[in-house]
Amino acid sequence: MNYIYSLLILLISLPLTQEVLDGYTIFTPQVGNPNGGAETKLVSNNLNNDGTCQNDCEDIIHTWEHDRGPASMPYLIQGEEPGLENTILVYPYRVQNPTMDSGGVGGGVQLVDWNSNVLWDFVLSNEQYQHHHDVEPMPNGNILMIAWERFEEDEWQQMGRISVDNPLNEMWATAILEIEPYTGNVVWEWHIWDHMVQERGAQYGATFGNVEDHPELMHINEGYVGNGDGPGSANADWIHINAIDYNENLDQIALSSRFMSEIYIIDHSTTTEEAASHEGGNSGKGGDFLYRWGNPQIYNRGNNNDQILDDQHSINWIPEGFPGEGNLILFNNRHYNNQSAGLEFVPPIMEDGNYNILGTQPYGPEEPVWVYHPGPGWHTNVQGGAFRLSNGNTLLTVCDDSEIYEVSYEGDVVWEYDYPGNNNTMIPRAQKYDIDAFDQEAILGDLNGDEILNVLDVILVVNIALGNAETDLNGDMNGDGGINVLDVVLLVNEILS
Repeated sequence: MNYIYSLLILLISLPLTQEVLDGYTIFTPQVGNPNGGAETKLVSNNLNNDGTCQNDCEDIIHTWEHDRGPASMPYLIQGEEPGLENTILVYPYRVQNPTMDSGGVGGGVQLVDWNSNVLWDFVLSNEQYQHHHDVEPMPNGNILMIAWERFEEDEWQQMGRISVDNPLNEMWATAILEIEPYTGNVVWEWHIWDHMVQERGAQYGATFGNVEDHPELMHINEGYVGNGDGPGSANADWIHINAIDYNENLDQIALSSRFMSEIYIIDHSTTTEEAASHEGGNSGKGGDFLYRWGNPQIYNRGNNNDQILDDQHSINWIPEGFPGEGNLILFNNRHYNNQSAGLEFVPPIMEDGNYNILGTQPYGPEEPVWVYHPGPGWHTNVQGGAFRLSNGNTLLTVCDDSEIYEVSYEGDVVWEYDYPGNNNTMIPRAQKYDIDAFDQEAILGDLNGDEILNVLDVILVVNIALGNAETDLNGDMNGDGGINVLDVVLLVNEILS
């Protein structure tokens, strides 16, 4: 086994590539009036920085046409058959007449085939709920949607809110709804309104207690309600959740709140009934916050000096098999002096899936483990994205300037794209997929499924050989029906060749 470790040390000493990831970048520019149409574009690395085409525009891999402008970013998911042309586009869009109108307003989500045919169109815009910003396609085929939930004066007063700050005299809280495509059924839901704390008295609906004693709950009297951020109409937006991500391994959901400058993690393993309570699910905590990070003064465990995040977007887990797997990454809009940055941090997760917090201290960590902060001029006031790629690079979107950057872990820009247009053009967020992401034909030795043979696969094969992980015969390089040192040697040779 010493030989295995020697090989592993050798491979670890080899740097991960700083070259651009071989893949396709997808985004939907918001051009001018968001109520108009839009185009989602899938482009190669060879597209010129000024937006012009090489090779007779073969570098624009595909374009989807939409009748309505985007609410956030699109997603590609695998259709019934393998292959890029059989993928389905998940497209969150802005409805014509939203029932609640503020920054990031959406209202609808569509499933669209390769030929721009709408396969399914779902609208969440009624007197109770209004979708906004992001959606999240789940491995089970369902879609998570962020929504404002309307509460009128008598409702927020009964909960213990002292006052609101908007002419509507309403509060728009947050709900997360899991929608089953084609049926439109709500199969799971979570409401932040069920997880409030207040210090006024036991006669109110929110939990009575000291805010600092309940980091698992939201302080109902924290923050303004309707600060004018948005299209210009009166609004009652309170928390302003702007991004959502799902971790299948943990069965948890991550959320980003612009107005609180915090991210939250909640338990999805609950039933809807448990999600409305403080018990149940894998965590045993129902729908309470499992974790929050970025601005501990919101729950009275810090001050301005402890605030790390400010107006952030794009919270997401780094996928399994990617460098930094299991860490969280986001786009911090006001990182320093109105300059933006990409941040990666390590959440204090424990073996049982809960998160460690000590006494009266805030949730850690105190600092991120990776920061991309190029300095003055690199900033977007709205939206923005940060996503780790399989080769260790990070894809970042500066929304206001319609710019996309792929940067190495060392901070070198290896690819950039500036969408041609005027000052009215924005790209909310972009994503990038490995060139063979939808091929579905496994490469021998590619145990993490990133379509690349590298040290990450060697680590997985070593763990299997040592009995520390379940056997995956895709690591059986010599075809003898088992995983051992010979397979490690063959995989190393394949990588080095």
